Amino acid sequence: MVVRERFQYDIKELQKKLIELGEFADNALKKSVEALETKNIELALEIMDDDNKADIMYEEINDFAILLIAKQSPVAIDLRRIIVAIKIATDIERVADFAVNIAKSTIRIGNEEHVKPIVHIKEMYEITSKMLKLSLEAFTEEDVVKAKQVADMDDKVDSLYGETIQELLRINQQKPEFLPQITQLSFTCRYLERAADHVTNIAESIFYVVKGRHYDLND
Repeated sequence: MVVRERFQYDIKELQKKLIELGEFADNALKKSVEALETKNIELALEIMDDDNKADIMYEEINDFAILLIAKQSPVAIDLRRIIVAIKIATDIERVADFAVNIAKSTIRIGNEEHVKPIVHIKEMYEITSKMLKLSLEAFTEEDVVKAKQVADMDDKVDSLYGETIQELLRINQQKPEFLPQITQLSFTCRYLERAADHVTNIAESIFYVVKGRHYDLND
């Protein structure tokens, strides 16, 4: 295999590792919301136990990317691809961390009846999940149109976050005895909102690869 072909093969391998990490993070987030909805403490504990897997995958991506830079000395767009892969891995790993945080909130709430259905929380997850899947497609295809769609979807997550927090504050005024649970549900909303922000960061990284300059898509 000639040098250039080997480099392209390694780039594809790097992308594959990122996709695997993204799928793991998305699944962890899905399970965390499911555990919250069903008050499944065992599932929440499973999510926490599995967190080290995301850390290992993240470290493997970093090590692989650094080795690729050292071996190939890439320049221009090739170097951007590798640097962006490291940054995207960091954002995805943070999404997995938020899944663990939601699992911890689920454990703190325990079997207590929810003060309100978690409809908006589930909707926030569903949008964030779609954003993550689309951002990974945009990354492998280097598609800025899809990347922009990801950023646009973040506005809906922000809107749901604001609505849900306001509703929880109103409930707290009526049922102050549920403050601990309301606090944990508020944290969960924040974790999902932040997860969506990190996915938007992935979209910004794609713009950097393709355009060679930084764009702020969170405005």
